[in-house]
Amino acid sequence: MKNQGVLYVSHGSRIAQATAEASECIQQAQKQVDVRLQEICYLEIAKPDIAEGIERLVRRGASHIAIVPVLLLSAGHYYEDIPKAIVQAKKRFPQIIFTYGKPLGVQDRLVDILVERVIETGIFNNLSTNILLVGRGSRNPETIHDINRIAEKLQNKLQTHSIKVCFLAACKPSFDDTLKQIAEKEHAPIIVLPYLWFTGLLIKSMKKKVDSLNQEGNHVVLADYLGLHPHIVQALVERVNEAITSGFIYND
Repeated sequence: MKNQGVLYVSHGSRIAQATAEASECIQQAQKQVDVRLQEICYLEIAKPDIAEGIERLVRRGASHIAIVPVLLLSAGHYYEDIPKAIVQAKKRFPQIIFTYGKPLGVQDRLVDILVERVIETGIFNNLSTNILLVGRGSRNPETIHDINRIAEKLQNKLQTHSIKVCFLAACKPSFDDTLKQIAEKEHAPIIVLPYLWFTGLLIKSMKKKVDSLNQEGNHVVLADYLGLHPHIVQALVERVNEAITSGFIYND
């Protein structure tokens, strides 16, 4: 008899609030997934890790486990870290059928959240406001491609003149350099728009940079991150169901 389990793999953070936000978002999704055996684990820092999460599901009687990456985009964690952990788990539990889902990816409804975040700042004018879309960044070229696609969709939805893209790590252009360049060349307000799911050290670092520029006489507003939004919860629920029914199957 098939006993389906679901393992949500979140990033993990040294910031307790970030871990709490991730857990709350996943718990909202769990309520909408018709599976009894569900566990949360983390890629780093927080516990349990992937191996421990899988072991918990096996002990609870799971015969099939869908691994769901709680990630916005495809990058190193998706292509390397999580698959390595699944391969190791398959060696330990060869009788278990593992399926692997997808990150949320580029979706219009997530871009709609960005639109809300821009409007919430209270300073948006589609003819004059500068918008800086900030991605986490990775060494995978898909990251740059995906963030640029998101920027294009956002520009169309806001009907604004342009949206600049930058990254917090690994990719160019960098957040610090791009924000400084805009502040030096433009006199209009700047909205810094993070394409991040939860709070954390990156958000704190961005806020520090924004505060510093404002002390120098600039007008920069840090918009809120995506956070716990009905659109993002629903997107996660769909990824869970896809992982169960049509995810990549790990064979011996």
